[in-house]
Amino acid sequence: MNLERLYYKDAYMREFTSKAVSCEKDKKGYGIILENTAFYPEGGGQPCDLGTLNGIPVTYVGERNDEVIHYTDTPIEAGTQVKGVIDWERRFDLMQQHSAEHIVSGMFHEKYGCNNVGFHMGKDMITLDLDKEITWEQVQYIEKKANEYVWSDTESETLYPSEEEREHMDYRSKKPLKGIVRLISFPGADMCACCGTHVKRSGELGIIKMFSCQKFHQGVRIEMLCGGRAIDHINTQLEQNKAISNLLSAKTGETASAVERLLSDNQNMKSRLIGIEKEKLTSLAKKHKGENTVLIREEGLSPDSVRNLANMLMENGAEGLCSVFSGNDSDGYKYAICHKNGDIRGFIKEMNAALNGRGGGKPFFAQGSVACKWSDIEGFFKEV
Repeated sequence: MNLERLYYKDAYMREFTSKAVSCEKDKKGYGIILENTAFYPEGGGQPCDLGTLNGIPVTYVGERNDEVIHYTDTPIEAGTQVKGVIDWERRFDLMQQHSAEHIVSGMFHEKYGCNNVGFHMGKDMITLDLDKEITWEQVQYIEKKANEYVWSDTESETLYPSEEEREHMDYRSKKPLKGIVRLISFPGADMCACCGTHVKRSGELGIIKMFSCQKFHQGVRIEMLCGGRAIDHINTQLEQNKAISNLLSAKTGETASAVERLLSDNQNMKSRLIGIEKEKLTSLAKKHKGENTVLIREEGLSPDSVRNLANMLMENGAEGLCSVFSGNDSDGYKYAICHKNGDIRGFIKEMNAALNGRGGGKPFFAQGSVACKWSDIEGFFKEV
C-alpha cells in the first residue's frame, strides 16, 4: 500500500478522513492501519501524535515496514470509514520543541563546531547532547542569538534535493544518506535531514530558554524548552522563588543571598549543638569512670553520639561491657556496645535474637538497633 502521510503535506492539519485497511490485536492494543494518516508516528527523537479515530482515543502511533500503526483499546474493522482528529495542543508543542532544537543545534554547530549526538523530547524537559564541552556563557550566547532568530519570524523550508544536489549543500546529518532525503531549513540558522514536523515560521516558537548545561560523556547535555512549555516552566520557577522569598522575608531578587545566610546560621547552630553534646557525653563518661560494666539509657542521641559515648566509656578505663542505648519504647533503641579486651560477637548475636535487634561490627565493638521496651533490655542484661 502506498501510504499518504498527510502530516508531510500539512503539519497543521488537525482532522482528516480515511479508511481502515486492517485491525490486528497485539500487546499494545488494537493496531489499526489506514489508507492515509495525519498522525505522526514516534521517530527521529519526536514522540508520536495522539488524538482519536471515530472518537476512540489513540494511545500510541508507531511505524513498521513503512506502515503507520495507530493503537487503540477498541477495534475498528477493516473497511470502516474513519475520521481522525489530532490532539493539536500536543502536536503544536512538539513542533515547537523540535524546531527550536534544530535552530539551536545549527547555531552551536556553526559557532562552536559542536555536533548534536543526542536529542530527547521528554514530558517535562528537552535534552540536547553535544559532542564538545562548552561553557554556560557560550550556552547563554546561543540562547540570545536563537531568540533573535525567533523574533525575526523567518519562514522555514522543506526541501527534497537529489543526491547530486546534496553534494553541493551544507546540511547536518548523523549518518550518510542516499535516495530521497527530506531536509528542513531554517534559513540563516540551520539545515538538517529530518522526518519530523516543524513550524512554518520561527516566530511561532515564541521563546527559547536554556535551563542547564552539564558535562555528559565527552561533551555536554543541555536542558531547554520552547514556546508555551518554556513559559509554564518559568512560571513554576517564579512561583517557587516567590514562596521562598515569603518564607525568608526577602525580596524575590535576593533569595539566594538570604538562603546563604540561613545556611550559615544553620551551620553555626549545628556547630554549637555538637559542642554542647560533646560536653554532655564527656560528663556522662566521667560520671561512670572506673565502673567495670556500664549500661546507659540516654534520650535523643544520634547513632554517631551513641557510638562516641560507648568509646569514651571504654577509653575511661571500663574493663567490662560498655553498653549505650538511646531511643524509646515506641520507636525502639539504637545501641553501641563494646568490651576493651573481649570478643562480644556471641553476646550481640544472642541479644539481637532476644530483643528483636539487628546489627554487628568488630569483635570488640558492635552497633545496631533493637525493637523492644527498655524493661526488656534491662531484663536481658540482668540475666546475662
